[in-house]
Amino acid sequence: MDPAETTEEICRFIRDVVDKAGAQGVVVGLSGGVDSSVTAALCVRALGASRVLALLMPTSFTPKRDVEDAMDLAKSLGVEYRVIPIDDMVKAFLNALPYKQGDPSYRMPAANLRARVRMVILYYHANLMRRLVAGSGDRSELLIGYFTKYGDGAVDFLPIAHLYKTQVRELARWLGVPERIAYKPSSPQLYPGHRAVDELPADYPVLDKVLVGLFELKLKPREVAERLNVAEELVSETLRRYESTIHKRRLPPMLKPLPAL
Repeated sequence: MDPAETTEEICRFIRDVVDKAGAQGVVVGLSGGVDSSVTAALCVRALGASRVLALLMPTSFTPKRDVEDAMDLAKSLGVEYRVIPIDDMVKAFLNALPYKQGDPSYRMPAANLRARVRMVILYYHANLMRRLVAGSGDRSELLIGYFTKYGDGAVDFLPIAHLYKTQVRELARWLGVPERIAYKPSSPQLYPGHRAVDELPADYPVLDKVLVGLFELKLKPREVAERLNVAEELVSETLRRYESTIHKRRLPPMLKPLPAL
């Protein structure tokens, strides 16, 4: 990957999407992680800081370092940012819904609720300001469905969807994103102690190579395992996640397809 060429290509894409939509700019959810930081930096390069709004939406258990990193990055980019804690909004939903605190069966529904509350906040501001919501999903996450349907997956466009996580980290350094953000371990923080490495088939340096073998080189799982010297079960699990999350990457099923011009 040539970072300069990649940056220019993505900036053209961002400008084209925003211009065709007749939008005034973009809204980005900024978490303090590498994906959202790179997305924000690219949007600023493409549109200018005045057309980018960064929203920080922490919970009571969001690490202080993440909030500080997000604020510092927003300041360095020169964009307007707003900090909107979501605990009270999530609590209002849980008070109105069946919910038993401490019951493991409610953990993921509540976790995904937090992602969907953030989506609502992003779109509220986008509608108010006639802007688009810029998503920060990368190719690694999208291929295995590692995002919340109608949560962080609900966006208007995805500037870095063609880049694997390891490529996003490389691009972050070229863009001047601080190293502590560029190489920070991925952590969705949808519940206390939430870490990506606990849920993924493998950490990204290995996972990305598996995905490249399957989707770019079109190898069979056994061939990928042999080339990378990893367990075939790991490759098969990666493929299973892709297949079981196809619904996340498509429009809902319809009896008859919509007409096209």
